[in-house]
Amino acid sequence: MSTTATPQQRTQQRLQENVRIVLVDTSHAGNIGAAARAMKNMGLTRLYLVTPRQFPHADATARASGADDVLARATVCASLDEALVGCRLVMGASARLRHLSAPVQDPRQCATRIVSEVSTEGVECALVFGREHSGLTNDELGRCHFLGHIPTNADYSSLNLAAAVQVFAYELRMATLAGYTPETSAEGSEPLACADDMERFYRHLQQTLETIGFLDPANPRIMMRRLRRLFNRARPEEVEMNILRGILSAAQKHKTQ
Repeated sequence: MSTTATPQQRTQQRLQENVRIVLVDTSHAGNIGAAARAMKNMGLTRLYLVTPRQFPHADATARASGADDVLARATVCASLDEALVGCRLVMGASARLRHLSAPVQDPRQCATRIVSEVSTEGVECALVFGREHSGLTNDELGRCHFLGHIPTNADYSSLNLAAAVQVFAYELRMATLAGYTPETSAEGSEPLACADDMERFYRHLQQTLETIGFLDPANPRIMMRRLRRLFNRARPEEVEMNILRGILSAAQKHKTQ
């Protein structure tokens, strides 16, 4: 991009390069096309599809209404973990507020955080949207640092998937146009652990807790959800993650000696 680009243009370029919209197990191809249209309206281009029921499909193309380029570049993934590889900030859209969920933010707060982290550090971010009728599972929400919740009318909270994408994309656009100016990052700051590193850590943590007898392997779910919430909230750096993995390896080695 030209050195004469405005702060807004630079931020928008970073959003295009570093923000991915992830749709999980979408049932209707038309919703994929409508989501692509909503993205392109607001300057977003990176669409990730986790096990879509039908894609590519004529309904997706028709509902995209000219956002065919977004569909053509869409990345189809076999799992959410695959779609999140390299992401250091993951936001999960949820219509319902869950027990033991991640911290909740509205779309405007989500947008401000994403723009801040993308602009300052070039952090790869994902906004994850679940199934049309049931949203994201608890396990999928456990992969998110924050939940994005649209404060809809309590008497009628139903929102189409593409409409939800439009709300979040709009807030990202508005945060960009507001002229956010990133502060200089702290000297010596380390990159945050990415989603795939975090998943390897959680598997290692569960194995270690089972090895030392702290975790019941027949019923690990609630404890592991609590621990995911703890570490997702902490957002450890890569170096810190290496230290934690080293501690786990030492504990396993000591137990088996």
